[in-house]
Order: sequence, then structure tokens, then C-alpha cells
Amino acid sequence: MKLAIGYVRVSTDKQASEGVSIEAQIDKIKAWGLLHGYEIIKIHIDEGLSGSTLEKREGMKAALAEVKKDMAFVCYSLSRVSRDIEDTIRIARTIEQKGADLVSINEKIDTTGAVGKMLFNFIALLNQFERDQIAERTKFALDHLKKHNKVYSPIPYGFDRIGDNLVPNLEELQVIATMQELREKDYGHRKIATHLNKLGIQSKTGGLWYAKTVKGIMLRNEKE
Repeated sequence: MKLAIGYVRVSTDKQASEGVSIEAQIDKIKAWGLLHGYEIIKIHIDEGLSGSTLEKREGMKAALAEVKKDMAFVCYSLSRVSRDIEDTIRIARTIEQKGADLVSINEKIDTTGAVGKMLFNFIALLNQFERDQIAERTKFALDHLKKHNKVYSPIPYGFDRIGDNLVPNLEELQVIATMQELREKDYGHRKIATHLNKLGIQSKTGGLWYAKTVKGIMLRNEKE
């Protein structure tokens, strides 16, 4: 049987129990191993750590140290590997140089083939673009609010407040992306709310989702 190393990450303590939890990521990795004939010999975890830097992520470092030739490095999503394109490429190159393969379950990336390698580079670029675009939009919104002496409260879904600044909440932004994907599949706002509740994803206040809440978030993002 082929061997694989798993890696999971959540970026804040709150997100460890909400969104795509550590347990959910682990379950996905184990299911992938069973389906493709791989033994997952170890799953390394980084809990409550940002994906924008590699330096403090001991779980990632350990996973990279243990992956060997002909093994697979498996993660739930490329965004769990890193949100920084340079770090993402560096991690992928490290795995490649060891003669191992990178597998991202959510994006269906498998670098065993040329198409997988191309798709990986493209997704990594999109992740960086998304991060830069969010930062740009956040700065514009803050400048506008400060200019007009407005208080940005309640904090909009997709952001957290740190001091006087709004900073992107990447897990919540991923939920918004899921909403948009479901809308494109002709899901109504009520059906989207029901879907999120079934997945155990909580709203900004920690409660259930309702059609009105989903509609408000989607309308706000369409205007931005």
C-alpha cells in the first residue's frame, strides 16, 4: 500500500470549532486515503495559526520533514497549506524535490500529472490574488468610513475587528464563496441557509442561518 502524510490547519481558535474544522479536514483526508489505496501514516495539525506565514507553523514543518519519495502530502484545501503564493510554491517545490506528490482534495489537485501541476500553480496564483483584492477592498472601506466619521458596527460577515481596523476573516470569506456557488446552482436564500445549518456552520453571532441573513450578506458582496 502507498503511504501518505496528512496536514490540516485552522487559522483561529474560533475557527477550530466552526467552519471546516480540524475533525472535518481529518475525516476528508482519511476518506481520500481509503478511496485511493493510501495509508495515512500521520496527520500533522496547526491549530489557531494563520496561513500567511510558514515560520511559526510547526505542524507544517514536521509534515514536510516526514514526507518521503513516492509518498503523498495530502491536505483538505490549498488554502490550508498557505494563503501566500511564495510560501505555497516553496512548499510544493519541497514536496516535489523529495519525489513526493501534493494532493489537495477540495480543488481536486494531484501533482502526479502535468495537468495537476498546472492547475496547482493556477490555484496558488488565484489565492494570492484573492488575498490582495480583499486587502485592497478593506482599505477602501475603512478610508471611506473614517472620512465620514462612521462606525463600522456590527462587524460585517467576512471580517473581524482588531482595534480600529477591519481584517479579513478567511474562513468566513470561504463560506461566502460557498453561498455564491450554491446561488449559481439556483439555490434560494432559504435553501442556502438550510444547507449551511446542516453543515454545522454558524453565523457571525454563533447561531443559525436564516434566509434574510444570507440575502443581506450576498447583496452586500454584490455591491462591493
